[in-house]
Amino acid sequence: MKIDILTIFPDFFHGPLDYGIIRRARETGLVEVSIHDLRNFTKDKHRTVDDRPFGGGEGMVLKPEPIFECLEAIGGLASRTDRIGGNAKQSVIVLSPQGRRLDQALAAELSTLERVVLICGRYEGVDDRVSEHLADREVSIGDYVLSGGELGAAVILETVTRLIPGAVGNEASTRQESFTEQVFAGEGARATQERGPSSTCVSGGLLDYPHYTRPADFRGMAVPEVLVNGNHEDIRRWRRKTALAKTLRNRPDLLERVALTDEDRELLNEVRSPQAGV
Repeated sequence: MKIDILTIFPDFFHGPLDYGIIRRARETGLVEVSIHDLRNFTKDKHRTVDDRPFGGGEGMVLKPEPIFECLEAIGGLASRTDRIGGNAKQSVIVLSPQGRRLDQALAAELSTLERVVLICGRYEGVDDRVSEHLADREVSIGDYVLSGGELGAAVILETVTRLIPGAVGNEASTRQESFTEQVFAGEGARATQERGPSSTCVSGGLLDYPHYTRPADFRGMAVPEVLVNGNHEDIRRWRRKTALAKTLRNRPDLLERVALTDEDRELLNEVRSPQAGV
């Protein structure tokens, strides 16, 4: 995959690009990341990238010229119509608080593309002609406001890269994380759907279950007994129950989007009971 990032702060990405999964993916050729300084595509001596908006208002807005000319210079992009229609495995994204909120499903969709362009907004945003005539989508990493899109671009870069086959050492780990939907296949799938996830279950769209490691007793804080008794069925049920409890407590909205099994509903009733213990 090729990822282009358009920004007025190119040095910001030295850290994110040089560590962890992104660094390994770059070194192995799974991902090619190019950073483009929008100030290189200005024409005045002050290298001006922003201007006041028509109609008045506070703050400055990124001008369209440097963004259009930058993308024209780097080339290789299909038309916006082909990108929107799905005829090209590419996407040009404006980072914006007004965009679709990033989630695991969108990250998985982007990870299947061959090229992604991330346009980092700054100040009060980007001239809307960029979104209307150049980009094919707007994306936000959350319902809050940042000073610019660089942090959002770094988040998308990490989220998408780790889903590219080969980027993570154990690919199974990316299928059993929070927010990851279950994918079933074959005879074993039917049993899993009937009984719920295995003892090393995928989240199935829920928050993840708690994790513990050695020592089993640390400063008087003991690992739950169920995890050390060797009964895989008890472990599976406990993990699912704690995942449901955590989701109910922290992100109840997720429960409305998850296909719950009969056992899940039974466990939720136990969690909601005043006498429930997890």
